[in-house]
Amino acid sequence: MCGIVGYIGERDIKKFLLEGLKELEYRGYDSAGIAILQEGKLLIFKAVGKLENLIQKAKDLKTEGFGVGIGHTRWATHGKPTELNAHPQMGEFSYVVHNGIIENFKEIKSFLKEKQFLSQTDTEVIVHLFEKNLEELGNPKEAFKRTVKTLKGAYAILLITKADPNSIYFAKKGSPLIVGRDKDEVFFSSSDSPLIGYAKEVYYLEDGEWGVASKGKIEIFEGSKRVEREFKPLTINKELAQKGGYRFFMEKEIYEQSDVIIDTMMGRVKEDRIELEELDKEFLEGVENIKICACGTSYNAGLTGAYLIEKLAKIPANAEIASEFRYKEPVLLNNTLFIVISQSGETADTLEALKMAKSEGLKTLAICNVDNSSIVRLADRTILTRAGIEKGVASTKAFTTQVMVLWMLALYLAQENLKKELKENELKAMTKTPLALKVSTSLHERIKRLSKRYLHGHGFFFIGRDIFYPLALEGALKLKEISYLHAEGYPAGEMKHGPIALADPELFTIALMPKNLLYEKIKSNVEELSARDSTICAISPVEFELADDFIKVNNATHYMLEYYEMAVVMQLLAMEIAIRLGNDVDMPRNLAKSVTVE
Repeated sequence: MCGIVGYIGERDIKKFLLEGLKELEYRGYDSAGIAILQEGKLLIFKAVGKLENLIQKAKDLKTEGFGVGIGHTRWATHGKPTELNAHPQMGEFSYVVHNGIIENFKEIKSFLKEKQFLSQTDTEVIVHLFEKNLEELGNPKEAFKRTVKTLKGAYAILLITKADPNSIYFAKKGSPLIVGRDKDEVFFSSSDSPLIGYAKEVYYLEDGEWGVASKGKIEIFEGSKRVEREFKPLTINKELAQKGGYRFFMEKEIYEQSDVIIDTMMGRVKEDRIELEELDKEFLEGVENIKICACGTSYNAGLTGAYLIEKLAKIPANAEIASEFRYKEPVLLNNTLFIVISQSGETADTLEALKMAKSEGLKTLAICNVDNSSIVRLADRTILTRAGIEKGVASTKAFTTQVMVLWMLALYLAQENLKKELKENELKAMTKTPLALKVSTSLHERIKRLSKRYLHGHGFFFIGRDIFYPLALEGALKLKEISYLHAEGYPAGEMKHGPIALADPELFTIALMPKNLLYEKIKSNVEELSARDSTICAISPVEFELADDFIKVNNATHYMLEYYEMAVVMQLLAMEIAIRLGNDVDMPRNLAKSVTVE
């Protein structure tokens, strides 16, 4: 998501910060800013939109001689993309940049009611809390330690203050932050690439670590205990650094899912309930059915959401393909909540469907990854997925975060009427999702080896039942998009009504067989295909003796944990097949990331 850079030293501070932010543009952002503390003067420049706007604003700034500086590219989560909401956020004599989400920012803001807040961000509480602690303790290091201890949520923080004008204070929990050095210079970034050519060696901060850096000196702490950390040489390949060492952006984004899903849930999944500050009872009053409209991968997420809403909230819900919905002369009832889903927020068919719903007076909700996009601006309400930029054209983390938002929405709609035990079970499963999305080395290696068996043949069937049917659709779509092999997703129980006629050894069946949902039913369907000599690849926590290939997923207590792990398996399988076929995984032919035409 957002990008962070920082610098202590005597080179051109502005140049380093702006060049560093340029290297982080691939992460996605909607505003940017820098703050520089030099010779006792604090200077700040912020701009909405592309980095070029910030460069123009700061074009007359000269930064020669020793100083400290911090920079940030922001992807909006709290508050719209405006200059006031852009980072750095300011106090009376300090500035802060921050990635992540401060879960308890409302409580802190209430505690700091005598302070004047200028932005809508959760970040601003950090700098005001630091200055209040400094007033009480009189020591910047102790004030920062107390500040970090108070924060709940995820954060990577850099803070500069006139109270200690030659230092940068830093902290990390849940969001990446790197500290680098070369002789007396100190560098910070949320990714390797801005540091290449500057820092000779780096340390990747661990969660819970914080510290203070000054000229030639870096102190790192765990709680109150100072710790010594080993700095390692930095890679010199910028493209590799952007990809984090992965072969493709798609591979990187598959591995990122475990982390970004935490951002999606942050501040929303509580110990005893779901809180969606974007919604309220008044907005949902009178809603008796739900229609979900989307395209491609977002449609598959929407279909999953329709299953979840009916299962949990017992509200009639259905998903429609936006390009079809527009021309079917749909009957729209005024008691309908109309939900649109789009990664980019610019998908033309989905945007037009939203306009139709608005013209009929329906309440509208957008699930989107890009704040201030066309769909977000038009919808009555928006829940952001917070997935960060997705460079691979074939969607991965956008899909899994969309499904999480729909799962949270389903539970939000259900929680007042759901039995306590059932609600606790859903919440507990949600908190385990990051583990379900974590890619193990052994799993990836197994899929890599298996992939060589699936390069030829006359097609693939991806089959599943219930909520695993839309997941089968998504698995087939991933394979089609990047391998150019023919693949279809089917409800497993529907195979006997026609498609089973195609079964033979050259028809590959990818069977989603969760233990926690209709296992015996799907097992029976797969046995029918096996009896017709179809080649079976079973994905399940339960060994299946008729499978030609078996990919074992972890035993789980909830079907959604199986759903998420199987999603990762299919993403990896599609990617490894495509790589073996020599395809460009990140830029498949004929496809675009944001489909802005009919």
